[in-house]
Amino acid sequence: MPTALLTHPTSTTRTEAGGAAPRRLNVCHVSMSLLTGGLERLLVEFGKFHDSARYNLRFVALTELGPPAEDLRKLGFQVDAMCLARNGKRAAYRRLKEILVDEQIDIIHTHNTCPQFYGAFAAWQTKIPCILNTQHGRGSGPRLKDQIMFMIANRFTRRVVGVSNDSARLCQEQDRGSAHKIIAIQNGIDSTRFAYTGPTDANVAISVARLSPEKDFPTLLRATKLAAQSVPDFRLRLVGDGAERKGLETLSRELGIADRVEFLGERSDIPSLLAQAGFYVSSSKTEGISLTVLEAMAVGLPVVTTAVGGNPEIVAEGTTGHLVPPQNPEALAQAIVEMCGKRSTWNGMGRAARERIEQQFEIRTMIRQYERLYEELLGVRS
Repeated sequence: MPTALLTHPTSTTRTEAGGAAPRRLNVCHVSMSLLTGGLERLLVEFGKFHDSARYNLRFVALTELGPPAEDLRKLGFQVDAMCLARNGKRAAYRRLKEILVDEQIDIIHTHNTCPQFYGAFAAWQTKIPCILNTQHGRGSGPRLKDQIMFMIANRFTRRVVGVSNDSARLCQEQDRGSAHKIIAIQNGIDSTRFAYTGPTDANVAISVARLSPEKDFPTLLRATKLAAQSVPDFRLRLVGDGAERKGLETLSRELGIADRVEFLGERSDIPSLLAQAGFYVSSSKTEGISLTVLEAMAVGLPVVTTAVGGNPEIVAEGTTGHLVPPQNPEALAQAIVEMCGKRSTWNGMGRAARERIEQQFEIRTMIRQYERLYEELLGVRS
């Protein structure tokens, strides 16, 4: 099974003419968008915690910009949108190549399949020495088109990183010809942003995510109805927005649980909201590594989540929470009822969860691993 990169060979970097001291290396991160989401939040963390003495970052989105782009600009980074839908594929691709050449990019770091496809070819044509891609979900995507694009782009990519061991394994299965290029670097969070508070002493669960199909909130709502039969005071708070919100609100009314489910919408005070809950719950059908699960554990919440993607790498069954099969309201309800019945264990589980985050899922460790990978790839080329 793939493991996170931990070694860091000495690398030789390019220097300015005349033997001057090595200049900072220019890294261009390319993503599909810079709208609200876990991937986009990670890019902001790259901006905050990269080694600024060695690396100069800039960011490109193939489509739209949103709050994360503004966060990056406030940090002093240049951010551009290629506006793929409006400008067309050729114009977007041409503009991306111009940026890579004009700004003397040394390293192009793409995020997910479509940006990898555009970025790898642009980097190859402009002779950029280091081409790296991170797959943030489970593999390249479910569509055959995505898998074909992934396999083609991998031929021009030096390394592909899965954000969990599960993600890297699936990427290797989808492109066995490039399996030797694929490794894992587990996602991390800034644990200092999430002060340890521990759980509240109330049967209140919280879930934080974009309200989209892969998060499978209908299963969570159905599980809530079942759990409430055994735990009358159980309450659920949903934080996030998305295309499915109206349908989910309708479903909660149809299930007769509208009085125990609170839709809070998109919020900026996530640490405070997490601190008001007894435990965290997630019903996702697919995950790379869930940043919101990591954040809940950093606050000190026990977790009930589906055993998909990298979740089993995060949650230690019985120690920091419980894992259940996906798309199974009955199993999820049973785990919720069990959690509510063992409130005396919540504080111990929460302390173990916080310790696990600090030891294994800290954002600074993750970014140092990526920077060592940059050094390795540039050193091999040199």
